[in-house]
Amino acid sequence: MNEDLAREKKEALLRNLGSMGSLLVAFSGGVDSAFLLAAAHEALGKKVAAATARSIIHPDRETDAAVRFARERGIRHVVFPTREMEIPAFLQNGPDRCYVCKRHLFECLSGIAKDTGARHVVHGANLDDRADFRPGMRAAKEAGVAAPLMKAGLVKEEIRFLSKEMGLTGWDLPAQSCLATRIPYGDRITEKKIRMIAAAETVLLEHGFLNVRARHHGAVVRIEVEPARLKDLLADGVRDAVAGALRKIGFRHVALDLEGYVCGSLNRSL
Repeated sequence: MNEDLAREKKEALLRNLGSMGSLLVAFSGGVDSAFLLAAAHEALGKKVAAATARSIIHPDRETDAAVRFARERGIRHVVFPTREMEIPAFLQNGPDRCYVCKRHLFECLSGIAKDTGARHVVHGANLDDRADFRPGMRAAKEAGVAAPLMKAGLVKEEIRFLSKEMGLTGWDLPAQSCLATRIPYGDRITEKKIRMIAAAETVLLEHGFLNVRARHHGAVVRIEVEPARLKDLLADGVRDAVAGALRKIGFRHVALDLEGYVCGSLNRSL
């Protein structure tokens, strides 16, 4: 990575953000949206507000981290409920699930933008996001939600580097995604499945695994951890403890994916 080029891209980002007048940042608390929010606050100060969705499909620990991040920086922050679990097309879990969810999210953000006086709504998509199946990008385009990090040509590695330089907590956090992404396309999304997934991933996190996914395949949970940590999960005591805890959650079988964690692995079916 060219560090000087990354800094040049940040300067271009700040100029672009500064020209936008007032902003509402869609803030999940992840690395990308945190960097975008911090940069927007640097460029525009009190003309920036953040908005974070609270929903069963987002782990509470991520929402709570977003609240702390905004509070520590004195950034106006709105936490609002979303109702994707009441949308039939979302629950059907087709290939357009993310589009349906994001369309609902951006409708909510549009109303919040009016309430806060923000001229624009922005989200934290970066240039690397073009490499995966991202139907939510279409929803953003239709809603007029801008992606300043993408416009600046920033990729994930550069965002992590710049976030670290800025002293942002969480610059090294693993990628986040909603819990519905753990359910294969075509399998109906239910509150019970989401709660089982959340509980399973909490077990893995409590055992010291940071980059985890618990993929829901009916009676089977397929665990993904970082490839370098596979041996740790199979260590004496850990394997039995994790498997026992996941069976108590309601899974009859616990499987370990030998490939390890792969972002968007369920998109392979598409």
